[in-house]
Amino acid sequence: MPYIAVTALSHVGLVREHNEDSLVVGPWTLCATVTENPQTLLFPLGTPLVVAVADGLGGQPAGEVASSLVVRQLATLGPSLDGEETVRDALTLCNHAVYAAADGDPELTTMGTTVAGAVVLPDAVLAFNVGDSKVYDATKDGLRQVSVDDSPPPAPGRRTTSAVTQTIGGGLTFTGITPHITAFALAPGDRYLLCTDGLTDPVPDEALEELLRVHDDGRAAFELWKAAIEAGGPDNITLAVLRISE
Repeated sequence: MPYIAVTALSHVGLVREHNEDSLVVGPWTLCATVTENPQTLLFPLGTPLVVAVADGLGGQPAGEVASSLVVRQLATLGPSLDGEETVRDALTLCNHAVYAAADGDPELTTMGTTVAGAVVLPDAVLAFNVGDSKVYDATKDGLRQVSVDDSPPPAPGRRTTSAVTQTIGGGLTFTGITPHITAFALAPGDRYLLCTDGLTDPVPDEALEELLRVHDDGRAAFELWKAAIEAGGPDNITLAVLRISE
């Protein structure tokens, strides 16, 4: 019987004091905490399965609250996410929920988060994002980003930027979102990498591609995390490697 293998990891990195990233894999959430080793979960192909990472906005209060709220909301809604419209509605609901939670609480005002993920359906994968966390299609032919960065072009001579042009929450007053959602046909052997910028800022795509070419599942997740740590671990690192069984 076809199945979905998801290997996930979340780590504070080497510089930050706290982990403001959160993660959802089906009904399972990991919020603002640390996993010492990659965890692999197996799910039957059939009921919609949501896998997503959320990166609380640094420099603004309570990023871990915003990211946790979003992944818990997605965990609850996951089985109902059967198409692009329901994914868009779910992300819009998450945006309203973050603003509602921050309303009237000075300690939460302007809290926000990015989110990037995938919903696996029996015949399709729906990749989605708001912000600059990423989704990659890790095919046998290489690595291809399928999410759309909500960020301005990097400054000359720089590979990345920390600026974000669209987030869930994050404003003094309510601001609507336009989620990026793309559908792909499902095929045995498909793999996707979902991650926060704690992985992609210090580790270039070429290095990610090489590690995913050589490794799979738990080993792939470990080697990706290790690459970010060896590059200085400047931010929280959260990732999930999603694989459809052959």
